Amino acid sequence: MSKTAAPRLERLSFLKRANLTRHHMAQRLFKLMEDKKTNLSVALDVTGQNQLLQMADLLGPHIAVLKTHVDILQDFTPDFGTQLQAIAKKHHFLIFEDRKFADIGQTVSLQYRGGIYRIADWADIINAHPIAGPGIIEGLKGSNLLLLAEMSSAGTLAKGAYTRSVVAMAEAHPETVMGFISLRKLSDQPGIIHFTPGVQLASGKDSLGQRYRTVDEILIKNHSDIIIVGRGITHAANPGEQARIYREAAWQAYVQTVA
Repeated sequence: MSKTAAPRLERLSFLKRANLTRHHMAQRLFKLMEDKKTNLSVALDVTGQNQLLQMADLLGPHIAVLKTHVDILQDFTPDFGTQLQAIAKKHHFLIFEDRKFADIGQTVSLQYRGGIYRIADWADIINAHPIAGPGIIEGLKGSNLLLLAEMSSAGTLAKGAYTRSVVAMAEAHPETVMGFISLRKLSDQPGIIHFTPGVQLASGKDSLGQRYRTVDEILIKNHSDIIIVGRGITHAANPGEQARIYREAAWQAYVQTVA
């Protein structure tokens, strides 16, 4: 007797999901990924502004989203956002500032819109730890928000009941929340986008507790949408070529699961 084949995990295409979301930035990102044939996000965790801008220009043709940590730049200047936006327009990608807001609504509103970084002026997407409750979403109203529902580090507390509460919170605020940072698909709402960090071509971990999962594990088995890759690309001998490899692997994994 022949064994029954495992069921094929299927999903709607990004283009179909663009028509099913109420969030304008999610719609824009879905269409961008389909147009550009990439569901790759690169994390540029560098401390030099010029280095970041140069890497953004190099990797821009291969990515859908560029992830930054503006507060680690040692030589930040007020024109940083304008320069990065020009590169994003040139290469057709979105800017995700990984600020991880995690305070009461009034405080995060000031952090997002003011201070020396003025993140609201140049970032297309931001994220937040919803530990403070739904007030943090109210404080970031008008932004394009990802909620941190799960993390890829060992010993994370973002799991179980906490994750379920985050999903409920996101689904209750579709006008602000466009998706999650998570390790897998968490919501059946087709307009919600799932970003997954800690992805490399081979599984493993680093010395500080970061766990790496493979492209196929995240996109085929766990049904996430976008992989976030950092050192696997930025520390490669040829970052541009490595970005191309990740882009093709991620896109093929997505295509394999599309209904």
